[in-house]
Amino acid sequence: MSLWESPSEVATALERAGYLADPKIAQVVYLADRLEKPILAEGPAGVGKTALAVAIATAGGRRLVRLQCYEGLDEAKALYEWNYHKQLLRIQADEGRAWDTLEGDIFTRDFLLTRPLLEAISSDDPVVLLIDEVDRVEMETEALLLEVLDAFQITIPELGTMEARSRPIVVLTSNNTRELSEALKRRCLFLHITYPTAERERDILLARVPGLPERLATRIAEVVRSLRELPVRKAPSVSESIDWARTLLALGIEDVDAGVTADTINVLLKYQTDIDKALVTLGAPPG
Repeated sequence: MSLWESPSEVATALERAGYLADPKIAQVVYLADRLEKPILAEGPAGVGKTALAVAIATAGGRRLVRLQCYEGLDEAKALYEWNYHKQLLRIQADEGRAWDTLEGDIFTRDFLLTRPLLEAISSDDPVVLLIDEVDRVEMETEALLLEVLDAFQITIPELGTMEARSRPIVVLTSNNTRELSEALKRRCLFLHITYPTAERERDILLARVPGLPERLATRIAEVVRSLRELPVRKAPSVSESIDWARTLLALGIEDVDAGVTADTINVLLKYQTDIDKALVTLGAPPG
């Protein structure tokens, strides 16, 4: 059963959850729910890909299950592993029993440690499964996801195939640090999220930062937009834009000029070479 009846209804639900979705994002989320297909959200770091999954969970009244990907992630951390310590204690307690009878006792769900993928599959409650930064894992590990994305099931040799009790909504995010496999892409609805326009960023700031004056939100969005146009190593993200707005409020600053930007630019830019370029553009000496 679908959660929403139209993309506009999705946009309204996400806005109530604190996420301002443009029509393209709202349509992809609607189709992912209606067609029961995962979303592959790709784009620069900090543009709201992870936040989208969180907002979908909130808007849909679902629990969020997150698999944070990293280089070296293996099956034991993504799917499941056996509680070997607990199994050893059982074996020691039943010393003397024949192995063929003991084996059936220690390879049961009581000794199973669920990891995010199995947690999402076996959950009694509806969930949103967030597979964050999938581009960080190796191709071999990426293949582990295919059974889940194909049929929402996981096969455990000792227990058999476990099917999803409630089909999760799946959001995969990628910062595009490497090319993902065609097999993975084919199973997903593709969504490219980039930096918002200055007007939309202003609206995001007003929605996410309580007490922020509209004039200050407009100036922040304009300055951040100009910094993104510089040839910097890492452009300021939307999350850093929000942090800057909170910083200015905490310092009691009501307007943004070159001096204010220079004094607080470390909130937006995280490499000294980027800061030096920005300060030159602002007419201030490099730090």
